[in-house]
Amino acid sequence: MDVAEAVGRALAAAGVEQAFGVVGSGNFAVTNAIVAGGATFVAARHEGGAATMADAYARTSGQVAAVTVHQGCGLTNALTGITEAAKSRTPLVVVAAEATAPRSNFYVDQPALAAAVGARSMRIDDAATAADTAVRAVATALHERRTVLLNLPLGVQTEAAPDRPAPPLPSAPAPVAPDAADVRRLADALQRAERPVFIAGRGARSDAARTALESLAEACGALLATSAVAKGLFRNHPWALDVSGGFASPLAAELITGADLVVGWGTALNMWTTRHGRLIGDDAFLVQVDDDPDALGAHREIGLGVVGDVAATAATVSEQLAGPPRDGYRSDDVGAALAERGDWLHTAYDDSGTDERIDPRTLTAALDAMLPAERVVGVDSGNFMGYPSMFLRVPDERGFCFTQAYQSIGLGLATAIGAALAQPDRLPVAAVGDGGLLMSAAELETVVRLRLPMVVIAYDDAAYGAEVHHFGPSGADLETVRFPDTDLAAIARGYGYEALTVSRAADLDPVADWLAGPRTSPLLIDAKVTTEQPSWWLEEAFRGH
Repeated sequence: MDVAEAVGRALAAAGVEQAFGVVGSGNFAVTNAIVAGGATFVAARHEGGAATMADAYARTSGQVAAVTVHQGCGLTNALTGITEAAKSRTPLVVVAAEATAPRSNFYVDQPALAAAVGARSMRIDDAATAADTAVRAVATALHERRTVLLNLPLGVQTEAAPDRPAPPLPSAPAPVAPDAADVRRLADALQRAERPVFIAGRGARSDAARTALESLAEACGALLATSAVAKGLFRNHPWALDVSGGFASPLAAELITGADLVVGWGTALNMWTTRHGRLIGDDAFLVQVDDDPDALGAHREIGLGVVGDVAATAATVSEQLAGPPRDGYRSDDVGAALAERGDWLHTAYDDSGTDERIDPRTLTAALDAMLPAERVVGVDSGNFMGYPSMFLRVPDERGFCFTQAYQSIGLGLATAIGAALAQPDRLPVAAVGDGGLLMSAAELETVVRLRLPMVVIAYDDAAYGAEVHHFGPSGADLETVRFPDTDLAAIARGYGYEALTVSRAADLDPVADWLAGPRTSPLLIDAKVTTEQPSWWLEEAFRGH
């Protein structure tokens, strides 16, 4: 076999079950080989969409995914999605054909591009070891939680490779065990604390971590919160605060600020999770647990840093706690408040809707009540993003996919496609703004072609709303960020969607008919939302600018 076939089959043998991409001459052979090896391939309409689909699939399935692209322009088209994945430590292998001759029109310094966005670069440069390098790329992505760019030079692809099975995937390294002295210090801090709060992040998104954290929280009386990317981890837990940071409900923000001990578990504790630091009380003792030593204290000063796997550390600390479980923050008053107004769906607001435009809170709360509880939600970026993130409930952490580490708009639709393929038994929901939807409209066809029963909610304010609300109060000219109203429903019908335009809550009635039907076509909701005020999370974000 040639190198392209050896690499493709090795990737599939190493555990790549799902690949995405846009096929050109440079990646045609390797993509076919991945499929021949047993993987499923989804052809996107744009490489940027393909990269984000693969990113979302990996996050939501817990498996490594691949994206294949043409040399040069195929890779640069995919770069925003790759950057998002790299910043999010997504286990992803980008298989990129490579033109190595500087005079080629397709030549770019592909390893430099990878380094610039935080991805690991590897190259197939020897036919004899091509399969070994491909397996090593998968192992690096999976075991180190890294996005890997695997460059496949055109001149090497056609060389003869040894016709032998690919080497087995190396075993995962053992979870990082915490230092005994650090465990003791954390246990002592928990026993002293009267109002402890746990904030779990990306590094806690596993059944083992959830179980260990809930058990430790029970022992010390801690309340449970998550960063945005781990939303759903503690779903239905009576002492859960949902998401910490800019998305936090008023009650959650009040309780987190009132904590005397805050422990971040596998979370960066960045400005979004802590509201630029203001969410952490001045007298609170701050602890961070992470298996990456470089993560400790990277965003703010901490009182104690513990290097260790989240599940292993929480379980070990539990063993150190003496005596019966403590009440801690779990008082009757706090429990009653959480039951009454513990999330945004139970927080009162003044409806700003008119006959022409619907309040996005009213819209999203109504859809939350209508749509099946077993759902997977992908959210784009923009002024609107807090509403679907906080008013649409999800069954667990794999029901919410938040590709926002790079804060690019236009990723939401592809996010929902990748998440839908990873969770085929759940209703996929894409929450997008009008700007992000139009930026990624080519992937509307992908949804139809894959026969995904997806609901696309377009929060349509005929503008780049974040910029309108950011610069508008200063009197700036906003013509560059406002647009004529677009009939998004008509565009969707052209792709084969069922579609409706919503200005009032009563306009949502056809959603029930679609849900009761065969769902053979996806549904797009063009929601004309109110435009007078920024969302609450955006007001918070502006304070950091």
